[in-house]
Order: sequence, then C-alpha cells, then structure tokens
Amino acid sequence: MNILEILPKLSGAIGLILITYAIFIKQETKQDWFFVFGGLFLLVYSISLKDPIFIPLQVIFVGASLYEIYTLRVNYKKQTPISK
Repeated sequence: MNILEILPKLSGAIGLILITYAIFIKQETKQDWFFVFGGLFLLVYSISLKDPIFIPLQVIFVGASLYEIYTLRVNYKKQTPISK
C-alpha cells in the first residue's frame, strides 16, 4: 500500500472524527466549523472513491455548514447594539 492509497483513507477517518466530535460541541459556530473541515476531509475521500453520490452530498453538507455560519454571524450583528 503506497502513500497515495493511504492519504484518502486517512482523510476520510479524520473527517469522520471531526464530524463526530462536532456533534458534542455546544457552541454553534465552533460546531459548524468542525462540520466544514470534517466535510472537506470526507470530500477528499469521496473524490478518491469517485463516488457520484457522496461527492455532491459532501459539497452540500459543507455548503450548508458555511451558510449556517453566515446566518449566525448576520443574526449576531443584528442583535449587537451599535455603540456611539
């Protein structure tokens, strides 16, 4: 087994660990960032498999996590009073 066979599998394992860890994080923004990075690692693994189901799934998963980070940031700015 050479390094090019090991790296995608390692990437998949890291992604799975990050997403599993994210489930237990209480702070939403931090949780979403773990979802993003875990999803990206799993995307690398999915691409290495050339899987037509899991590649779009991971892209959508990462996009949804990034969208939630964006909406949390926008809502936080709306709630924060502007100091004069």
